[in-house]
Amino acid sequence: MKVLLLFLALINLVSFTVCGWDKYAAIRRRWRVPERRLLLLGFFGGALGLWGAMLLFRHKTRHWYFAYGAPAMLILQIAGLLWLMGRLA
Repeated sequence: MKVLLLFLALINLVSFTVCGWDKYAAIRRRWRVPERRLLLLGFFGGALGLWGAMLLFRHKTRHWYFAYGAPAMLILQIAGLLWLMGRLA
């Protein structure tokens, strides 16, 4: 369980950082992170970091698949984590 929590902490930190970098790059008209990559980071456990970065940096909030997708992924990830914790208890 500790390994899973460490993985989730790291992937959320990466997801938050990458989304912040994409916002920085968007402002400066530089190379952007593909939306698919941002969504994959969220899908594989980084939904909290992605959603937090979206709200903090006001980034990708107009795209419906981010505005609804990140919270939906987060809810599913929390439910899965709670289920897993119940199974291991």
